[in-house]
Amino acid sequence: MVDVEGSSRAAEPGLEESDTLILVDAGDREVGHLSKDLCHRGQGVLHRAFSLLIFNPAGELLIQQRAPSKRLWPLYWSNSCCSHPRRDESMEVAIRRRLYEELGVSCPLDFLYKFEYRAQFDATGAEHELCSVFIGRCTEEIRVNRHEILGWRWISPEALQREMSGREAKKFTPWFMLEWARIWGHHRSAVLALQ
Repeated sequence: MVDVEGSSRAAEPGLEESDTLILVDAGDREVGHLSKDLCHRGQGVLHRAFSLLIFNPAGELLIQQRAPSKRLWPLYWSNSCCSHPRRDESMEVAIRRRLYEELGVSCPLDFLYKFEYRAQFDATGAEHELCSVFIGRCTEEIRVNRHEILGWRWISPEALQREMSGREAKKFTPWFMLEWARIWGHHRSAVLALQ
């Protein structure tokens, strides 16, 4: 597991989060269910999650700026799409559902790897996830959900590397930083094959 400590402004109260998430152990075995809100309180409770990295035909990655209404890491830049499978929902159904809900597209997605991490946002909330990472290539027009996403842009892997290595690194979510380091270090051929 990777632990990430960080701080920012205090979390703002938001709408009641009623999705029931899947609690897992370190081996990704289901051990129960809990509301999304409770999964992210305090130091967080380990739950199943996913991250999607969507590339265009030019090999650029779609990144998004999280909406200001997000409880954790509002206004930070992150991967193309991330979320959680709901109770009784398969990973395959969840990734396709969320890709359409957030970005208004569908495209083939390939599993890369899975990792556990914990990232503390502030005293009241954290992420503690067993996260499955997928990549895909999309040729459809992006139609972002403005309730979830404030801004978005396409960026080349090289430009992203420069931003994450410089002073701008603090503007990215901790899970995206971890994912990109591993993807570019160990799965670069899979990324380049999408071009």
